[in-house]
Amino acid sequence: MSKILIKNATILSMDPDVGELHKGDILIKDDKIAEIGPSVEASADETIDAAGMIAIPGFVDTHRHTWQSLLRSTGADWTLAQYFAGVRGVMGDLYTPNDMYVANLLGSLEALDAGITTLYDWSHNNNTPDHSDAAVRGLKDAGMRAVFGYGNSNQEWFPVSDKPTDFDDVKRVRDTHFASDDSLVTMSFAARGPQFATLDITEEDFRKARDLGLRITVHVGDGLWGMSKPLVQLNDRGLLADDTTYVHCTTLHDEDFKLMADTGGTASISPDLELNMGHGFPATLKLLQYGIRPSISIDIVTTVAGDMFNAMRALLSGTRSVVNNAALEEKRSVDPLPLMTRDVLEFATLRGAIASGLGDKTGSLSKGKQADLVLINTNSLNMFPINHAPGAVVEAAHVGNIDSVFVAGKARKRHGKLLDVDIAALRERVDTARDGLFERAGVPTDGSWLPRPYEAAEESEF
Repeated sequence: MSKILIKNATILSMDPDVGELHKGDILIKDDKIAEIGPSVEASADETIDAAGMIAIPGFVDTHRHTWQSLLRSTGADWTLAQYFAGVRGVMGDLYTPNDMYVANLLGSLEALDAGITTLYDWSHNNNTPDHSDAAVRGLKDAGMRAVFGYGNSNQEWFPVSDKPTDFDDVKRVRDTHFASDDSLVTMSFAARGPQFATLDITEEDFRKARDLGLRITVHVGDGLWGMSKPLVQLNDRGLLADDTTYVHCTTLHDEDFKLMADTGGTASISPDLELNMGHGFPATLKLLQYGIRPSISIDIVTTVAGDMFNAMRALLSGTRSVVNNAALEEKRSVDPLPLMTRDVLEFATLRGAIASGLGDKTGSLSKGKQADLVLINTNSLNMFPINHAPGAVVEAAHVGNIDSVFVAGKARKRHGKLLDVDIAALRERVDTARDGLFERAGVPTDGSWLPRPYEAAEESEF
């Protein structure tokens, strides 16, 4: 049995029984948190003096299309319709299985480096069984906690699709790679839903996924496309349940929010991406109004940064701006603010774990849970003095402040460096894959590529 004792940290546990400790200790035994409190006395194989550091649960990204890591920043100046045309219309079919592997490995390691210990890989470019296998292998080789969300092939995503999901491959992936739900990487199903597939196909997708024991996640309420009351449509087919996470939710109707709450659904919002690409303002306030505490996701690094710090700040600013603007128009002050930094940190950790079906394993620094945690160094000019630890994490910190990352008790980053990763070799492999992909597409890599907007996708996301 290995033991690691973390001493003298400021602890933001996200567990009400533990609370926030100005100075506290954490004992890790093998893969679990064995003790946590103001003072833990125990022998250990390694003792880490975390004075000057903030310990938080590992971030949980509940929705990232990791396969698009090879397209990083390509769409930074694209509209939503240009994104659809470029990624779906050009790139998706050109991906090889090796591209899927390299992209998933890169995206997963990027997430780990940024303190994201759990990643929901919304994998919707599984063009062949080899593509699916390669995507899973990329997640596993990164050594993080992940959920592989099987999400159809590129061609099956052009809306409104009447193409059936290849459930023979879904079942094969389930049986081959995920016979146990107790592994570090587990499986879920990323459904197209009523915005991108017919209702008959959507019903078939939901029912067959549940027959395989898979949780479901689905895009709803993103931009004009999402104003069609998608949850009402799902409810009419008897498909709503507490095993479903709804992504974006920016333009849902009140009936949709009520149905989500009444059926125990969870939510994932991607504030940085939503504000950039025209989905609408983050649905935070409307979700909270109906008693739903959302999780946070990155979505796509084709357009936005891949770390949770940017996403948390976008959520906070985007949500507060709605309230502040309304107050300005009414010539009144806002007091108190409707959303605090502690809320946002909870969304980025505990609520993410719950939305991923992993709330009993991770998401908080709790005795008995998996030891997924991050140490943030406050000895940088952007961090000290620490007057309000949650505020410092959410509003001031960045990836460069992350000293250590642990996943299931294993150190994956220490002293600011990822462990057991040859960055130079990875970059060479990534650049080679990227060059081949863009050469096959016949488009430049200098930022001058602006795809002609995909007309049918004017109001959609994918």
